[in-house]
Amino acid sequence: MKSKGQLIVISGPSGAGKGTVIKALLEKNDFWISVSATTRSPRNAEIDGINYYFITKDDFLEKIKTKDFLEYAQVYGNYYGTPKPEVLKVLDSGRDVILEIDIQGALNVKMSYPSGLFIFILPPSMEELRNRITNRGSETPESLLTRFKAAHKEISFVSKYDYAVVNDTVDNACDKIQSIIIAERCRADRMNGDFLKEEISNE
Repeated sequence: MKSKGQLIVISGPSGAGKGTVIKALLEKNDFWISVSATTRSPRNAEIDGINYYFITKDDFLEKIKTKDFLEYAQVYGNYYGTPKPEVLKVLDSGRDVILEIDIQGALNVKMSYPSGLFIFILPPSMEELRNRITNRGSETPESLLTRFKAAHKEISFVSKYDYAVVNDTVDNACDKIQSIIIAERCRADRMNGDFLKEEISNE
């Protein structure tokens, strides 16, 4: 019997490097990364179905009514959500799915899909986090302070996750996450009696 895929939810503060870690994971594994739906307009070279599913506000609100999102949120007047049917279809096929979402979204997914695997990416230290944000060169002193305070608040939610992975180097972080995923697949309570569901052959 084919096993169901694992839903892997990854969050972390700005500057922790979660995007880089996820990119490295996708290069080494046959994971499927979920594409969010949004009501905002495409930016620059963004492509519908690749970066986001760009839909109208009316369509989004209709999908909320029909419970077609694993989670959704309104940010600066625009809606963002994770399409449920698409994610569940891929999981049913046996393929693991990665969601890169913020803490609010992750906690909402945890309520609707508690069997998911929730991983929080941490920086090696708060000083290193500050350096990473500063080195981007796109922050004013005021916006840097705002981002740093926001990151500090986000990190306070780490206990809500199943695992915390320190991103000291991308390779180390990837190795830790892959080890976590392997261990989770071997947990007895996740097998759900699959062996007992198989029929015994007379041969």
